[in-house]
Amino acid sequence: MSRRAASLLLASTLFASVLVGCSTDRGPAERVDQPAPQATTAAPAASAPAPAIPAGSAPEDAFAVGVRQLKLNRDGDRPLPVTIWYPAAGRAGVEPAASAEGADGKFPVVMFSHGLGGRPADYAALLTRWAAAGFVVAAPTFPHTSRGEGDPNVLDVLNQPADVSYALTRVLALDGRDGDPLRGRLATERVAAAGHSAGGVTTIGLFTAGRDERLGAGIVFAGTALGVGTAFAGATAPQLFVHGEADEVVQYAAGKAVYDKVPWPKAMLSLPDGDHGRALLRDGEGAPLRVVADTTIEFLRWTLYGDAAAKERIPTAATRDDLAVLDNRL
Repeated sequence: MSRRAASLLLASTLFASVLVGCSTDRGPAERVDQPAPQATTAAPAASAPAPAIPAGSAPEDAFAVGVRQLKLNRDGDRPLPVTIWYPAAGRAGVEPAASAEGADGKFPVVMFSHGLGGRPADYAALLTRWAAAGFVVAAPTFPHTSRGEGDPNVLDVLNQPADVSYALTRVLALDGRDGDPLRGRLATERVAAAGHSAGGVTTIGLFTAGRDERLGAGIVFAGTALGVGTAFAGATAPQLFVHGEADEVVQYAAGKAVYDKVPWPKAMLSLPDGDHGRALLRDGEGAPLRVVADTTIEFLRWTLYGDAAAKERIPTAATRDDLAVLDNRL
């Protein structure tokens, strides 16, 4: 498929997602049929090397959560404000505190990409759980695909992998900045990327055409490879795909086709009654969010902390309450 043809497909697919709720839009959704990528043959289930992360243990206790904003601009014309949630000093279980003192320790970094028409705050119910579990979560607001920012341009999704790489460089630099709340608190060699819908496209792109070799793992929520391809490249980087089988925007089969092409250790969490993610984003206390949050946290504990026990807990977290099915090739 030519880049132009892929771009046109991407445009039609992602434009539809504005209408049916790529982030938190309300209202009934009309199913959008999306052509699946042409190559759907499953990658061989060969034995792959383990993540290049030294063995270790993830924190067992939950942290308080701090939140801050980082104002960035790539190339002078791509404003990229970044919301950062991070483990903070203080009592766990309370609302995130603005610019709170960071907790003691060195914490892995997760770059999160929002969906079309979304903003990082739409995902706070999930991302604050990651931060409380011991991860620094940095989420850019993209200049042309976020709600209320700049001139909307669906095809700008193809520029977002480079945005994330730029933002990652700036976030990691905070570890050495005098006086910064995160100085000395970032595990700069332990980094993952995650994203939802158009942010899933962005995340896949970071492991394919726009491969960022600093990334050691990825999580793709309701994503597709249109425009970024499935030529996964570089060092082994385990992947976790999360997709609702009743997704009305990005067909489950399209996400599964991308998953099948991943050559590394991988797993796919399928929710038989799951839609494109609106219920996950709205329902901060719902059972589906608990399953997704617990499964993704165990995956991140394994891939970024090197916690072998967390890897063994992934199937249990995924099948809690019989809400999801896990294809486990980790």
